Amino acid sequence: MKKRFFKRPNSKTKKVKKFFFSLLFILGIIISYQYLNNSNIKLNNKEFVEILLSNAEESSALKKLLMTIFPTKKEMVKTLIKSTYQGVTIAEKEEETTQVLAKEEIKPLIYIYNTHQTEEYTPSSFVEYSVMPTVQMNNYILEERFEKKGYQTVVEEKNIKEVLNRNGWNYAGSYQASRIFLEEAKKTYPTLKYFIDVHRDSLSKDRTTKTINNKNYATILFIIGMENPNYAQNLEFVEKINAKLNEKYPTLSKGIYKKQGAGVNGVYNQDFSPYTILVEMGGPENRIDEILNTSLAFSECFLEVIDEYEL
Repeated sequence: MKKRFFKRPNSKTKKVKKFFFSLLFILGIIISYQYLNNSNIKLNNKEFVEILLSNAEESSALKKLLMTIFPTKKEMVKTLIKSTYQGVTIAEKEEETTQVLAKEEIKPLIYIYNTHQTEEYTPSSFVEYSVMPTVQMNNYILEERFEKKGYQTVVEEKNIKEVLNRNGWNYAGSYQASRIFLEEAKKTYPTLKYFIDVHRDSLSKDRTTKTINNKNYATILFIIGMENPNYAQNLEFVEKINAKLNEKYPTLSKGIYKKQGAGVNGVYNQDFSPYTILVEMGGPENRIDEILNTSLAFSECFLEVIDEYEL
């Protein structure tokens, strides 16, 4: 009986196969991305990509692919929001970003930040990665809404934890750390007037979710520090926003929680400006679509209030 000999693939053949497998994998991702982007599941597509890129340390083919298109995570998130809700394609956004003014040329009015940057929401239904979406994703949704209305906005991207570590502060010192960001931002952009500190509640989902017109929302709660000597001005501003929410989205807002005394901050940096607010959106069990609905509702009402001051 004649023996059959099988030729082992050499290293060159292995490299070619590896290249084609990688190419097919990336093409599969691109096709899936385009399919989701053109389907009725656009929101989940945005969720999927945002989770992959949100504070992710590990690399992935999709991450590398997207980061070759978008120079920063911020631009990517803004593009995905635009493509999901306004029909703007990636190509259109890529062209649009070349026309964006440099930071030193803008005169922003609104500053968005997170004293507690690591507060998390539940992962997307698309993928259960170890990377969790945080309150920081709200910032870009709000920024996109504000800038569409013509209000230039700055989103804080520096890391609170680095400031805490550098100064030897624990988590309780977070407001001291974010105060540094506020002061730096105001020094860089003297035109800033409105300061929004976005947080997340810690309650269970049944206490942080409302259904309004067959759509699920993450509830809103405003915090006012009563130990700010000028708290009445901050309170008046928040009351106007809260009234708009009650008018347009009944039950969405849980109201205004006034805090003072032992064991609480009592100021929350609201002495920095009469228009500094702290808003909690949802809780740890809220999904991204619920948070998104709330961010859009909040931005609508916030804009109507500041229109009264600015227009």
